Amino acid sequence: MKNRMELFENAPVWKAYFTISLPVVFSMVVTLVYNMVDTFFVAGTQNASLVAGVSQCTPLFMLMLALGDIFGLGGSSLISRLFGQKDDETARNVSGFCFYAAIVCGLIVTVLMFAFQGPVLRVLGATSDTLKYASQYYFWIALGAPLIILSLTPSNIIRTEGLAMQSMIASVAGSILNIVLDPIFIFTLGMGAGGAALATVLGYVLSDVLLVCYILRKSRHLTVSIRHARVARKFVTSVFVIGIPASLTNLMQSYNIMVLNRHLISYGPKAVAAMGITMKVNMIIMMILVGFAFGAQPLIGYAYGAGNRSRLRAVIRFDLLVEVGFSAVASVVVIVLAPQLIGMFMNDASVVSYGTGMLRWFTLTTPFCGIVLVLTTCFIAMGKAVPSFVLSISRQGVIFTVVILITAACFGYDGIICAQPVADFLTAVVGIFMYAAARKSDQTLRRED
Repeated sequence: MKNRMELFENAPVWKAYFTISLPVVFSMVVTLVYNMVDTFFVAGTQNASLVAGVSQCTPLFMLMLALGDIFGLGGSSLISRLFGQKDDETARNVSGFCFYAAIVCGLIVTVLMFAFQGPVLRVLGATSDTLKYASQYYFWIALGAPLIILSLTPSNIIRTEGLAMQSMIASVAGSILNIVLDPIFIFTLGMGAGGAALATVLGYVLSDVLLVCYILRKSRHLTVSIRHARVARKFVTSVFVIGIPASLTNLMQSYNIMVLNRHLISYGPKAVAAMGITMKVNMIIMMILVGFAFGAQPLIGYAYGAGNRSRLRAVIRFDLLVEVGFSAVASVVVIVLAPQLIGMFMNDASVVSYGTGMLRWFTLTTPFCGIVLVLTTCFIAMGKAVPSFVLSISRQGVIFTVVILITAACFGYDGIICAQPVADFLTAVVGIFMYAAARKSDQTLRRED
């Protein structure tokens, strides 16, 4: 308790911020390296249909992460506020509930994915050229769904107790194992797309085992015991009320990829493959931004739960400074090096040409993405379900859909690839207005109290 209070309540904002967020950022960087290496090995087959098939299954993987976030982000948001209120016993029970709820959710997903494999692959846009490879990837991801979904819960909740380093180690270990297994399964064993998926699942197995060990050995106020998994209905509701909007960020990313792929498929498998590579490269910036934003979430939630408004404002200001500053510098670098970055994965001239334009458009507005991420994590940490929900469904969902329908109809291919940057800007504007309204509401409530 003393160490947690020292870090969350008394340490300088910059020190607390980087202590909590840097391990998350490093974990994201390693995950980024894994994603790029994974894409490199898949693209190393020089089979555009295989690359496209794997890309078409990406929304399923993102869907699993979204479901895991219900319990990981929803649970960590509530636990952080409970820790700020010094209610450690309830926080322990919430952590147990989230752990086992995630396992049950994963088992249900596995059953549903195998029961509806054909229709799901058709919805994802699989064609006669890509169906074989998409099916190979689909099988192993469906089988590993419980492990993938579960990983999001302990990796998030242990950071509420200041165990960000342990969360990082587990994530990094899983990613390294994945990187090692990729070439063995894809090339040596000749498993192709299925090998890439199996390596991913085994990486999550290792991460899950390590996370459980850390909770058992390092945590004083969290649990994986089923005896402590019972909580009052109001706390279950709180997990879902915040967790579902938070999870929609990943769910909307799945939707976003699916919509883009379906718009691009008429331009051929090479355009879809280029988009898959572009999204991986774009993670160079985005995953670091996500690491800082979600790394700071426990700090924001604790300050809000403790009623320390001056520290809360200081953390948010510092978070915005880091996010916008980093994204602006990184975007310039990626835009300049776009052809070389795409060319690292495939030497096909058409793919490089498609991907260069896509990558430059996608990185153009990342400072606005940084603003959206900070505001989203603020709303999640403070338990504000409505603005969290609105932002979660906007950038890659509602606003994106409206924008791409208009721009694709008006400008064709160019309209498709510029839709996301336009949506980024509009979502940031919406988020700023909602944050101002939320602050005004909090001030009004404090005056009434």
